[in-house]
Amino acid sequence: MKLPKKVTIKEVGPRDGLQNEKQLILTEDKVNWINSLSETGLSYIEVSSFVHPKWIPQLADAADVLRKIKRNQGITYAALVPNIKGLDRALEMNADEVSVFMSASEGHNLSNINKTIDETYPVLAEVVREAKMAGKTVRGYVSTVIACPYDGLVEPHQVKKVADRLFAMGVDELSLGETIGVGVPTQVERLLEELLREFPSSQLAMHFHDTRGTALANIVKSLEMGITTFDSALGGLGGCPYAKGASGNVATEDLIYMLHEMGIETGIDLDAALKSAQLIERTLGKELKSRQMEIFRAEGKERIS
Repeated sequence: MKLPKKVTIKEVGPRDGLQNEKQLILTEDKVNWINSLSETGLSYIEVSSFVHPKWIPQLADAADVLRKIKRNQGITYAALVPNIKGLDRALEMNADEVSVFMSASEGHNLSNINKTIDETYPVLAEVVREAKMAGKTVRGYVSTVIACPYDGLVEPHQVKKVADRLFAMGVDELSLGETIGVGVPTQVERLLEELLREFPSSQLAMHFHDTRGTALANIVKSLEMGITTFDSALGGLGGCPYAKGASGNVATEDLIYMLHEMGIETGIDLDAALKSAQLIERTLGKELKSRQMEIFRAEGKERIS
């Protein structure tokens, strides 16, 4: 098995992980959690999203969160933006990187953005152009790259078509989202074979949800194919408000454990990540479902006081 020596893990818990939580979390608690994440060795944290509060009330305090967090040198603090208005707010708060998003399937795109795919392109093109003019890097998210809760299976050529447009706009990196967590390694291989014919692996990241427990298997297949950047959320938090049945992201701590045991460097301290997971677990008032947290609790580790 040909594997990379080092992998970059991008923590999306504060945005993608919390957006599905029904209980509103205090801004102070979000800030404390992000500050703890900054001490784990992570190099990238997606802090929040500047979507309209009526769509995702949990992230209505995005500006306050970005304003109040402690920013450590060497860490990218990113924010998701839906349109030029959201970009203006993100730039005002000096987000290090902005992310735009859309789906590879029409059904999910209409549900998530209330626009067709073709209607979405000009909106994102304006955001990318203005962000670049402001000196920011831009990440693109493409959801439903394997399957859609409305349209069923999504063909790789459709994902490539969307990727072509986003890279032509000037995005620096594309995160490919397996939004509903139904994918298996053979499907991941088929998707990446299509995309890697045209795009370098260094510009692609994988974003797996773990609905059916296949996220880590899909990551191993991605590693074999040269992908070295992965999104994850501490504790396996997350889900998609517009994809019924989608469970959380692959857990950061489970991913760290697997990679380290495979001899792949991440730069992240697993113990520090578990303590940060304890912090958000206490804030949410529920046990996180990751394998590493279950082991951590079973071993009777001292809880945060």
